[in-house]
Amino acid sequence: MDKGEKNNASEEKAHIPMENGRSSTEKYLPEQKKNEKEAKYVIKNIQWGPCDSFTVQRGWQQIEEYISTWEIHESWLHWSEFLQEEELKYSKRYHYRACFSIPTRRKPIPRATASTLPVEVFFTLESSRLIHRPGQCRFREKWLKDIIENKIILVERLTSQ
Repeated sequence: MDKGEKNNASEEKAHIPMENGRSSTEKYLPEQKKNEKEAKYVIKNIQWGPCDSFTVQRGWQQIEEYISTWEIHESWLHWSEFLQEEELKYSKRYHYRACFSIPTRRKPIPRATASTLPVEVFFTLESSRLIHRPGQCRFREKWLKDIIENKIILVERLTSQ
């Protein structure tokens, strides 16, 4: 077999479907299907009010409205609060916190909570510097679970010493 025949033979093999009807690329690229599914997802946002009519109460209401667009399981409970107003050189920044937990019958008082800290019209998760902007990213329930699991692990390690 010369070089040309080898190339043709390998090209033919690449296009042969597997016995179960799936191509060999599906076996090696499971992330591709996941990415295609997420590409169809529409990131939800709300209509944010103008700066000139902003109040602490209106900011809190809009944060609650925005959190209601997140696709998180109904077992998550949260509360939010206004923390402080920060004077900047040419503007003001209002700080809020939303605290999440999953109480259960066996443990109605949660062992740990996860907080999000929305600032202006973007938010950060506690223990992270990454800034998330409404309408540009999809909120992940996994982020809250990871924060809580890490806190529980830390508490267990500290109490076992």
